[in-house]
Amino acid sequence: MNAITIKTVTTVDTGETIDGVTVLGDYHMNGGYDWMELIGEHGWSVIPSWGSDGWDLGQWPYVMVAGIRTADGIGNLFGMATYCEGDVTCTFYRTKARFWEAISEQAFYHWKNGQAQGPADLPEAAAELPSRYRIPSMYQEAA
Repeated sequence: MNAITIKTVTTVDTGETIDGVTVLGDYHMNGGYDWMELIGEHGWSVIPSWGSDGWDLGQWPYVMVAGIRTADGIGNLFGMATYCEGDVTCTFYRTKARFWEAISEQAFYHWKNGQAQGPADLPEAAAELPSRYRIPSMYQEAA
């Protein structure tokens, strides 16, 4: 798969099929910083931090989470891509709430496994995260 393709996707939260969406794929040509630059040219942004206090979201340039807000004829469409040393997974959501939940799950995973600096008082499961850990950092504007 190419790093950037136009594809038909199915939203995770509503199960809708949407044509003509910019999807991110694996990128093993160069490093993470090059990936960041490339996806930026297509409307995507790497999200540097998450939660009320702006804890790290990933471990740049090896692990990153990116997002995009776009729209179709029905309404908003939110995309999330995870990058791990060139391996990329891309998912789409119709609602901002489900998009933020997916980012929060990624943040929790990286915080819990010591791959990113996160809050000291993490619960045992992502579903138990307090609301202050489930929102964009106040230091940035998330999609």
